[in-house]
Amino acid sequence: MQRRFRHKYAASTAQDYVTKQQSHSAQEYPPSHHFWKYVARRPGVPSRIIFCFPEPCLAHNDLRDWIAALDRAGELRKIRTEADPILEITEIADRVSKSRSSKHGVGGLALLFQNVKGHPGSQVLINQFGSARRMKLALEVDSLDEVADRIRAFMDVKSPQGFLEKVKMLPMLAEMGKFFPKSVPTGSCKEVVKRDNFSLLDFPILQCWPKDAGRFITLPCVITRDPKTGKRNVGMYRMQIYDERTTGMHWQRQKVAAEHYRDHLRAAARATWEQPPSAPTTTHVGADVLVRPAAHSAAASRVDIMARTSGGSILAEGDRPSGKMDVAVAIGTDPALTFSAIVPAPPDVEEFLIAGFLRQKPVELVKCETVELEVPADAEIILEGYVNLDELRTEGPFGDHTGFYSLDDTYPVFHVTCITHRKDPIYATTIVGKPPMEDGWMGKAVERIFLPLMKLTIPELVDVNLPLEGVFHNLMIVSIRKSYPGQARKVMNAIWSLGQAMFTKCILVVDEDVNVHDLGEVTLKVLNNIDPERDIQFTLGPVDSLDHASRLPNYGSKMGIDATRKWSTEGFTRPWPDEILMDQKTKSLVDSKWKALAKELGID
Repeated sequence: MQRRFRHKYAASTAQDYVTKQQSHSAQEYPPSHHFWKYVARRPGVPSRIIFCFPEPCLAHNDLRDWIAALDRAGELRKIRTEADPILEITEIADRVSKSRSSKHGVGGLALLFQNVKGHPGSQVLINQFGSARRMKLALEVDSLDEVADRIRAFMDVKSPQGFLEKVKMLPMLAEMGKFFPKSVPTGSCKEVVKRDNFSLLDFPILQCWPKDAGRFITLPCVITRDPKTGKRNVGMYRMQIYDERTTGMHWQRQKVAAEHYRDHLRAAARATWEQPPSAPTTTHVGADVLVRPAAHSAAASRVDIMARTSGGSILAEGDRPSGKMDVAVAIGTDPALTFSAIVPAPPDVEEFLIAGFLRQKPVELVKCETVELEVPADAEIILEGYVNLDELRTEGPFGDHTGFYSLDDTYPVFHVTCITHRKDPIYATTIVGKPPMEDGWMGKAVERIFLPLMKLTIPELVDVNLPLEGVFHNLMIVSIRKSYPGQARKVMNAIWSLGQAMFTKCILVVDEDVNVHDLGEVTLKVLNNIDPERDIQFTLGPVDSLDHASRLPNYGSKMGIDATRKWSTEGFTRPWPDEILMDQKTKSLVDSKWKALAKELGID
């Protein structure tokens, strides 16, 4: 597709290069609403890559803007029939999320409940991400691959050589500057500020399933700060309501916020070690220098507190460090930020930055009233508070996305110190259970968008599929470009070392000629290509906290299956049969007759 190059930076940047080369043409490669990558070509001259950023679309500024967009797109239904947040809304949303129609496909519509039993005037939004179409609408793209293309284009940028190429990169650098969060003095989340006389029970928080331990906040953006680097993290962890001012904080052991909690524990243990010791544990060196026994080093104190608390998951017997960790929770944010809270970002990359990248516009942040954190200025509801380092409480059970109840366990307790919110706040929530449900579509978006980042570490990776029925951490199907013996096993181990992919219970590795999204083809090729004893390997390591079948909580076995074609250099010496395929001449002959044959056979 040929496109004339027109852009707001025309006077001084990439277009200047094209217009100076009169015989050049600009070829769009590939298309995107937000980002175009152009290749300028002229006979006899090496191709040059030009990066161009057109004026971005207007991002969904906040949840209300997003709800209006859903309504305009015919993707929202306002429910005026009374519905109870205890179980009833879940049953309605579950039926809708599993419905199928010729107009909307699988997933039904987003639902805005406007007559919530026991909460007059409140509104509850659910199933906002519950279809492929709504996920694309949330990120303002026609295809999720567009976001992946933008990521890939950034990764493809080479260091500029010479002054002219540096000048040409200025538009891209300027655009990147728009991704970073922006501090503002106030925002609509502070239209109502409650330091006293507040209650979590004022909000229409759902009890999702009959055997849940109570009501749970299920779509929160939980904000913490790394005590070492100061970087913020936004994660999504369910929160069981204990009473008007306390909740559970279910950050699973391997999540970033849990590591922040452990770092606070380590720092508190070190601070305890650095306090002046009692006389019997020290010896004098010179006049005023006190030396502790070597066994009581600062590092040893950190090792000790991790071992005695099992990584912060149990309360240590005897002496234990105390202290607090600030936490803030945003409920009802714009869709890009809500989605960013679930992405497997590296710990050093703030989710606020990822949301800015997805929105093509910075996330505006305001300071909290009672804790040292910043929160989205336009969120519907903000909860401020802290967790104590020496307090854990039983949390759960909870009907989870595995289709089973996750078992009760001990987790930190979140103490609310202040609530701020918009006037007449809209409560955004979700439910999880047997797929397909809303979280499945969010997970598929992560799969598509972050494939380029996986390829950075695993360059032989061609494609990946996380089937909904595998609830994402139970099954991953990957195709690879095989180049050497044993490569499939190398890929398995690489995946198990990639952040949250470490939880993958079963990995199937196939050759690049297999479509990983065609489960019928995968099943045929895998079951035909493997010798179980030879091609299946097991390993031990961390498993998902929700895995009820593992031998121990958070620790168990994983399985990898090498279903690639086996080579002689891998010890396979038998002939490998050809796959059954019709010859092209016969196929073409039948193609020429197929219209008449289909009519005669009654085939549409």
